[in-house]
Amino acid sequence: QVQLVESGGGLVQAGGSLRLSCAASGRTFSSVAMGWFRQAPGKEREFVATINWSGSSTYYADSVKGRFTISRDNAKNTVYLQMNSLKPEDTAVYYCAAALTMTAMTAVHGINGWGKGTLVTVSS
Repeated sequence: QVQLVESGGGLVQAGGSLRLSCAASGRTFSSVAMGWFRQAPGKEREFVATINWSGSSTYYADSVKGRFTISRDNAKNTVYLQMNSLKPEDTAVYYCAAALTMTAMTAVHGINGWGKGTLVTVSS
């Protein structure tokens, strides 16, 4: 079992930046894909980004491509989401997730662990 704890959420103005962190413990962090999802009030949870075990491969949702960057520091057992040029529509609770592979990250039953989420609010 992997335990995930997000941090870094908060209030930011449109056009601003925010960096989210996800600390992992339990199972080997460096051996699994990590990713971020988000869920706005009244909407379904949606995929944001994922990164493989080594950090050599990343994949992003079209809505955040070019603005968000996912990275990881295996020595610290931490994955990050750098969010730039934030828009009001980015407002959501952001969740960290762990999976065996990047492909499994977007499978219904592919997620091995979820964080409890951190709220990001982007004002106009």
